[in-house]
Amino acid sequence: MPISVLVIDYILGVIMWTLIGRSAMNIFLPETSPFFFMKAFVKLTNPVVALFKLITPSFIVAPLVPLYIAWFFYMFRFYFMPYVLGYSVMGMLSFPLESEVASMIYQLLN
Repeated sequence: MPISVLVIDYILGVIMWTLIGRSAMNIFLPETSPFFFMKAFVKLTNPVVALFKLITPSFIVAPLVPLYIAWFFYMFRFYFMPYVLGYSVMGMLSFPLESEVASMIYQLLN
């Protein structure tokens, strides 16, 4: 697997999971919370949210906007990355970041 493809997938995966984390934390905390992790999630994802502002429908409530944008990253990773990697079928292996994390967890537990 080319290193450039892995780097691109890892970057897209981190952005996607950070957006999901922001939405999940927003259930319990406001975006202006002084909690360190919430401040970090908001600071890291605000540029991505601003970038997608033009294609984000106005009827989506603010706490769900990062989840909506994360869906775009998921779809790109699910459909485009397997094509680039040359996979004939899609599945768990179409996400190198998650399969790497799953394999590390498996090694730790066994």
